[in-house]
Amino acid sequence: MVTNDGSSGLAKTSVLVTGGGSGIGLGVATALAADGVHVTICGRNEEKLVRAAEQITAGDPAGTVDTVTADVTNEDDIIRAVATAAGRTGQLDGVVTCAGGNETVGPVTQLDVDAWRRTVDLNVTGTMLTIKHSARALVAGGGGSIVTISSIASSNTHRWFGAYGPSKAGVDNLTQLAADELGASNVRVNCIRPGLTRTDLVALITDGGPVLDDYLANTPIARVGEVTDIAALAKFLLGPDSTWITGQIINVDGGQMLRRGPDFTSMFEPMFGADGLRGVVAP
Repeated sequence: MVTNDGSSGLAKTSVLVTGGGSGIGLGVATALAADGVHVTICGRNEEKLVRAAEQITAGDPAGTVDTVTADVTNEDDIIRAVATAAGRTGQLDGVVTCAGGNETVGPVTQLDVDAWRRTVDLNVTGTMLTIKHSARALVAGGGGSIVTISSIASSNTHRWFGAYGPSKAGVDNLTQLAADELGASNVRVNCIRPGLTRTDLVALITDGGPVLDDYLANTPIARVGEVTDIAALAKFLLGPDSTWITGQIINVDGGQMLRRGPDFTSMFEPMFGADGLRGVVAP
């Protein structure tokens, strides 16, 4: 519920946020800590996590923040991250799986196979391992909520984005699979599909230019998303007002899913050539 002071009713709960050192993960962790949540952020870069924790605590939040250096594709790391998050209050109440990325760009006829595998491993296997071990803790505690982070690239094709869209589509399906299996134990699993959201990772686009113009032309609410837009839905899906919602994949994208994905021709044609973008490979 949303209380009279505007909080989400999540105070004193314990939530793990993977990929919490930057971008959407940091935005979600910041919003949760402000509402009194005991947040544990994990990521591969310890220095980045420390800076993120300092940024969160600088806002004098009602909650706390802990850090765990962990690679979500490493099962032992995830086990340790879940245990740390649960140890703060004695149980785990929620998880947000923000860890993800993309190492592949370019035409499908030129994709690097190793980069493809690393991207799929990070986005799909990393999410699976996080769900696998956090769900065990949530089930043991009587229930809870898992929120996965996908992308509009899973619902609207993003040409020349390689493994990113297909792997995020895997996150969508995994979300629904887990929701179907875990509902009997009162564990809810839902997915957020962000549209173009302002983070350091996509500053090359959001700073302006033809790609941004095309994004906005295909977005009914024509603005760039903010991490607070994603965090607001994550808090709702983690909180007590969404206890009969599970298996949902919700776009937070200003309505872009109604139209089409962006045109990256201006960005990738100088790299691969016009013929390369349509699949031609020199002999």
